[in-house]
Amino acid sequence: MVKEIHQGSLNMQDFDGKTVLITGGTGSFGSAVLKRFLASDVREIRVFSRDEKKQDDMRKRFAHHKVKFFLGDVRDPASLTTAMRGVDYVFHAAALKQVPSCEFHPMEAVKTNVLGTDNVLRAAIDAGVRRVVCLSTDKAVYPINAMGISKAMMEKVMVAASRGLDGTSTVICGTRYGNVMASRGSVIPLFVDQVLAGQPITITDPGMTRFMMTLDDAVDLVLYAFMHGQNGDIFVQKAPAATVRVLAQAILEMMGRPDHPVLEIGTRHGEKLYEALLGREELAYAIDLGAYYRVPMDSRDLNYAKYVEQGERRLTQSNHDDDYNSHNTLRLDVQGMKELLMKLEFMRRIVRGESAVVED
Repeated sequence: MVKEIHQGSLNMQDFDGKTVLITGGTGSFGSAVLKRFLASDVREIRVFSRDEKKQDDMRKRFAHHKVKFFLGDVRDPASLTTAMRGVDYVFHAAALKQVPSCEFHPMEAVKTNVLGTDNVLRAAIDAGVRRVVCLSTDKAVYPINAMGISKAMMEKVMVAASRGLDGTSTVICGTRYGNVMASRGSVIPLFVDQVLAGQPITITDPGMTRFMMTLDDAVDLVLYAFMHGQNGDIFVQKAPAATVRVLAQAILEMMGRPDHPVLEIGTRHGEKLYEALLGREELAYAIDLGAYYRVPMDSRDLNYAKYVEQGERRLTQSNHDDDYNSHNTLRLDVQGMKELLMKLEFMRRIVRGESAVVED
């Protein structure tokens, strides 16, 4: 069973009197973590993004004197330098996340996800930022599409930057999590919209599995990494998974339409049958923290002799013969999926028969 981490168990006092910067702060994660920060005694929250319309929407929605907006792009080092002045902590969520768009424009993914991350880390180190948490995705493990490859490279950039920080005040670590339920661009709002429009639910492969996390789970993971991470660490939350068939059936039953038609359209380009949160090689070295895994930094240097000619550890001696993926984690049935979906305000509004809008 997955151990539950309650929001109240995370000590928000670490943010008292501090200035926090969120890159890509107008997205789903930024909105969720902003609510947490506003409930604390944080001094200032800086929302950094390139979309002025979303910034204006967020400004009107929150209307709080602690929230400051910085228009800029992680591709532009100068805009980051300005935004980083006086910042204590950085949460790096800016990224191109859509698999199809990255697949057709891979260099755009490189510019934002890889080079943009390098710009963020350089600016943070130069500004003396105390802690940086970089957000990654399960698609970075054994990547088969451009988005996943670019996020895997982002993780390598993060780890490489962490290696040279001994003796400095900056700590850089990362998190990796799967699909966030009912976030912008996710499949749950799509299914709901299709049902409300009287259209069949379109699923790719009914046996396809995906990790299931709420947005609060994602925020908890990032805050846990912030509080406990050491340089180069990557934290992964143990999460349940469900098949697309189970997810679709749970949504239909919650909407009172269990016999609504479902259309199988086949796997799309760049999709996997299941996603992994930890590769087999990582799992051999991961530290089990109960609710989370911690993958410590590979601290090897360029003195390769110790690790090539002499070797280090035989993976065949590991207790882990597989990776940690959505096929072998805790599997939800329809009832379990419905209980998890009821944690979402989006789905609670749908069940009550109200209109629901996914927060950007």
